[in-house]
Amino acid sequence: MATGKLIIFSAPSGSGKTTIVKELLKIFPQFEFSISATSRAPRGQEQDGVDYFFLSQEEFQAKVKADEFVEWEEVYNGTCYGTLKSEMERIWSKGNVIIFDVDVMGGINLKRIFGDNACSIFIMPPSVEVLRERLIGRGTDSAETIEKRVAKAAFEISKADEFDNIVINDILADAVAQTKVIIEEFLAK
Repeated sequence: MATGKLIIFSAPSGSGKTTIVKELLKIFPQFEFSISATSRAPRGQEQDGVDYFFLSQEEFQAKVKADEFVEWEEVYNGTCYGTLKSEMERIWSKGNVIIFDVDVMGGINLKRIFGDNACSIFIMPPSVEVLRERLIGRGTDSAETIEKRVAKAAFEISKADEFDNIVINDILADAVAQTKVIIEEFLAK
């Protein structure tokens, strides 16, 4: 597989990663999201080929056996997520840079696979308490779910040093500016 450059974003839920990535997509028109494949069913308004490539468990496993994934994992019991080689080749063939918005272990795995062709960025909340407040402020999760996410965040934060860069998202504009500089330096290499 021919390789271009890729930028990997990972963070605990509620860190502001998705907001930062949306701002960067306005700044860097050559960036394109890699659409992941999943064995779960679509939720709400999600569309196949837009939000995810939705596959049955059997289709997903067939692609695993055929070595069609760069990386994949069973995130929850019976629910798999992965990155298709064909999706990466599609983006690189246009001369674009792939953006990944993935969980922490997925980010570590992608960096290990692509080495110097990848820039991995961990978006860090200012503190676990701020993270908890942001999750509560969203108003989308139960208290129990929030506590599970906060507990998972503590584990994810312990993995931050495995990323090339750590950006603390305290003030959004500052985090976007810092991330922009990191990416410009990486693309200039």
